[in-house]
Amino acid sequence: MQQTVVDKGEFALLPLSQVLHDNAEPLPHPSDAAGFAAHFDRFADARVLLLGEATHGSSEFYRARAAITRRMIERHGFTVVAIEADWPDAARIDAYVRHHAACPGLADSPVRFPAWMWRNLETLEFADWLRGHNKALPPERRVALRGLDLYSLNQSMHAVVDYLAQVDPAAADAARARYACLFPWVGEPARYGHAVTKGGQHSCENEVVAQLRALLDERIATLGRNGEGWFDAVQNARIVVAAEHYYRALYRGAAESWNLRDRHMFATLQALLAHGGDQTKAVVWAHNSHIGNAAATAMGWRGEFNLGELCRMAHGEEAVLIGFGTDRGLVAAASDWGGPMEVKVIRPARTDS
Repeated sequence: MQQTVVDKGEFALLPLSQVLHDNAEPLPHPSDAAGFAAHFDRFADARVLLLGEATHGSSEFYRARAAITRRMIERHGFTVVAIEADWPDAARIDAYVRHHAACPGLADSPVRFPAWMWRNLETLEFADWLRGHNKALPPERRVALRGLDLYSLNQSMHAVVDYLAQVDPAAADAARARYACLFPWVGEPARYGHAVTKGGQHSCENEVVAQLRALLDERIATLGRNGEGWFDAVQNARIVVAAEHYYRALYRGAAESWNLRDRHMFATLQALLAHGGDQTKAVVWAHNSHIGNAAATAMGWRGEFNLGELCRMAHGEEAVLIGFGTDRGLVAAASDWGGPMEVKVIRPARTDS
């Protein structure tokens, strides 16, 4: 590929790789957290700062994101860290960092594959730092850590029922009755999608939507008693609706299920910004495939959009998208979905890429 550039008043054709080389800025190693993160002060005015990763669980990517995020929180007023994790799993970490609960134990750690995505030293170090940062702040100003994903069907249904059992036992009974349609499938929700799409099984869509509406109808009465609890329950009810749709969409095409997942991530992020008020600023941690602008890649050509594209459309220049990449090193990965973790060597980049 060639790129036309101006050089000393004359036009010259240079390879794109040369243009990138000439304009690249070398960064310190992420272990120099202050020096590394200082290079990102130029993005302090963003409302949403999306930080990517080329592989889940790579130490350098996690340390780089943590360094940037700490600086954005300490110096530039960012108030939410939203991560590619399930809402209930992130809620346990959030309770710890905002001093609502003790540190989660191994039994409370994220349960969905890949476990190493969040069960690692870098995540623990950041959570400990965020808890320390929040200690001196009043509760309403403490930085939250929230999950954006939709795979927590079972956990989220139980969270809705548990919340209602505390505030309205009759409403909890109604929620159990509605969710009973999905309870038989919680162990393998993909089988529910197959049964509905291919086997003529009755869809549970009407039931889960009815439960979300019931919670929303009670928002005025409930907000005065327990606004945070209601918000958490509503987000879990939204997850149940999205997950029910997602597992059916799996059997209708990859683009539809992908779009549904990223639309849910975006809607959750928007809900967090609205819930926190006009001063809320969020850092997002997710894979490059979620935080880049899909419209500029082959994803867009095949009908897929993503969180980064939706943020760019909604927030314009107030959304900053930063991807991380490498062409060498070691990664933790599995050969099959749900398989055991293996340490794999990344193949070097092709010179003609």
